[in-house]
Amino acid sequence: MSDFGLLILVTVAIAVGWWLGRRSEQSSQEEQWPTTTGLPSQYYRGLNFLLDGSQDNAIDAFTRALEVNTETFDTHIALGNVLRRRGEVERAIRIHQNLLARPSLPSQQLHLAHLELARDYISAGLLDRAERLLLDLVDESAAHRRLAQRHLLEIYEAQNDWGQARKVAEALLPRRSLLKPTKPPADEVGQPIPLLLAHYCCQQAELALARHDWTQARETLREALKYDRQCVRASLMQGELEYRVGEHAKAVAVLMAIPEQDPDFVPQAVPLLRQALDALGRRTELRHWLQQCLDNNPSTALTLALAEECRDTEGDASAKTFLRLALEKKPSLRGLTLLMQLHNASEAGEDERLQIQTLQRLVEARSSYRCQHCGFHGQHLHWCCPGCKHWGTIRDLGNTGEVVRA
Repeated sequence: MSDFGLLILVTVAIAVGWWLGRRSEQSSQEEQWPTTTGLPSQYYRGLNFLLDGSQDNAIDAFTRALEVNTETFDTHIALGNVLRRRGEVERAIRIHQNLLARPSLPSQQLHLAHLELARDYISAGLLDRAERLLLDLVDESAAHRRLAQRHLLEIYEAQNDWGQARKVAEALLPRRSLLKPTKPPADEVGQPIPLLLAHYCCQQAELALARHDWTQARETLREALKYDRQCVRASLMQGELEYRVGEHAKAVAVLMAIPEQDPDFVPQAVPLLRQALDALGRRTELRHWLQQCLDNNPSTALTLALAEECRDTEGDASAKTFLRLALEKKPSLRGLTLLMQLHNASEAGEDERLQIQTLQRLVEARSSYRCQHCGFHGQHLHWCCPGCKHWGTIRDLGNTGEVVRA
């Protein structure tokens, strides 16, 4: 629903709310709608502003027309939310602060105003203020506790405070009782908590790897896989860790198990797997493994990886033969570019070199990755989508295998 449509509904709610307030003060038991002369003048001013298309003045007039009480509380909340969605966060903050200044309101309504004010502060980038309000809600309101904790996760992610994020996320995990484990509400918004915890652990492991704390990194990655066995990011990092400490066989074992977690990420494992197999003198295993992966999950990225492996181990002729057959089954712009590059540059004419350069520019201009949740397109693989902030939702479109850490 548009902001204008919502404002129309708010206008009706104001009239109804005013009538309810008037009716509660009347001693008569008869139920009747108020006459037009009974409505406050600010209401008519707001209605005129709305009809004239002046939504800002209409909101101000309606706010002044409506006294804050139990019956009109929801209307004030709706007005504040309209303003926040329109980007007028300061005005939303004033409305929600005005609600909190009414201690006569029931505690449930005060807690809701508390939550909406915290959301205002998050929108305004005032994360410290929002954090304090949300922590109070966690302690005081059982009804809003989980939602407040979800918003705390947003804050700690924005601050890169992975320790606090893990602490809050662990509190959100289903608790096991003697009878059966509790489950989160069916309508809870957000990604599964185990998935979030796995990525928080990976963020901490990256920090440990940066300071060469292999023991801490290994333990944290084990915890990540305990939370989410399908976390391919943790396995990629495990492979990197084992390779860096000289455990090449362990690195190979971890990386070759990635197709069982998520075959879409096999291309990201190939460069490191190639180095580990070289170190073990087992390079010939890579082509067989790649062919098996390609048979099970055909993709352009795997086709290119296998073509490059053919070129490195058997020469250009073998790679060209493989690519020709692959392109007949599944044409791709990048595959065609690689096939043309495999021709000897000294034998290529000026027109052919121009065609190769043009194809390269076209390929480089295309997005290589896309978020499956919001549709964000980019040239790099981010573990946390820059668009929707979802974890692990960006997938390789088959054009490159480069990984950029979140």
